[in-house]
Amino acid sequence: MKPYDFDEPVPRRGTASLKWDDDPREDLLPMWVADMDFRTAPCILAALARRVGHGIFGYALPPQSYYDSIREWFSRRHGWAPAREWILPTTGVIPALAAILRALTRPGDRILLQTPVYNHFFISVKNAGCTAEESPLLLCDNTCRIDFDDLERRASDPRVKVLLLCNPHNPAGRVWSAGELRRIGEICLRHEVFVVADEIHCELVMPGFRYTPFASLSDEFALRSVTCCSPSKAFNLAGLQVANIFVGDPGIRSRIARALEIAETGMISPFAIDALTAAYTGGDEWLDALNTYLSENARFVREYLARELPSYRVLPLEGTYLMWIDCRHTGLSSDELTARLLDEGHLRVNSGSIYGKAGEGFLRLNIACPRSTLNEGLTRLSQTLRRFGR
Repeated sequence: MKPYDFDEPVPRRGTASLKWDDDPREDLLPMWVADMDFRTAPCILAALARRVGHGIFGYALPPQSYYDSIREWFSRRHGWAPAREWILPTTGVIPALAAILRALTRPGDRILLQTPVYNHFFISVKNAGCTAEESPLLLCDNTCRIDFDDLERRASDPRVKVLLLCNPHNPAGRVWSAGELRRIGEICLRHEVFVVADEIHCELVMPGFRYTPFASLSDEFALRSVTCCSPSKAFNLAGLQVANIFVGDPGIRSRIARALEIAETGMISPFAIDALTAAYTGGDEWLDALNTYLSENARFVREYLARELPSYRVLPLEGTYLMWIDCRHTGLSSDELTARLLDEGHLRVNSGSIYGKAGEGFLRLNIACPRSTLNEGLTRLSQTLRRFGR
């Protein structure tokens, strides 16, 4: 395996970075929004350099090689691949969710969420004129589990039309097992609830765990679900705006394609095409090295908090690079803790409250950064939070 220097600090302030430039304070350390402080894979940099060297950046149409790279990647890495005709390119998973909900729901419908969950799910549900129906995950033995009885009860409500599934789960860090996904799918089939699987973090899986595409588990699941995927999280390409929707049912695919046309989010850039193709044809080795580094970062966080803040439990990280910290014993709200960290520690993290009611009392920490940056962030976290108990 080639050496990749994930320890190298890459200055990002002053580059129009949302993560680093949203707040002008130069001493602020951002560990919030889900992008990484690592350069992307060399094969992607080379592909983008070739595109820049060409010098013409007009409208682009994904070639056959784009679709082939997606199918070969999923087959090679995950043992399953969508058919070529299933794949709908779009500018991102968030625009994808907007188009899917527009195609599948009507105002007033209920959308089932397993909370705490990615905060933009709530925004997408609201923008569709629907209502979020929260099924809280259970915290058992410091790990989030699915409350299948509660999930079934809520799915049985005829007003519930869609389940937004986060697989792997953000922010709880779970990589749902094939058995868990089957139980979710069976519940949804029984109650005619359509599954929309956000699998954007699917490549970010820690050693000992395995991502299972929901649609891979049965033909019925594939036809009663759609899957949203993108290389943006794993290869740090969010700013290039590229994602794909996998849709097995032809009728539903036609409706979603029309919704993408109406929103004008179905055309991607030449940079997006080349970056995705390069990632999926030559990014394996870099991605494996990244996941090893992230696993070591997660271990570093666990050991640091166990030593310096033993009463603050951090959930085991199975997937993503987002760690979920339990601060409920402080008696302070997530928003209060986040504000104290920002004002006193000059550290920006995400408040658990934005992920639904089940997120109250938690913080989300982005660990996709060089170890030196992570150590500095944990120092600031510790110095602030220890005032409320170690």
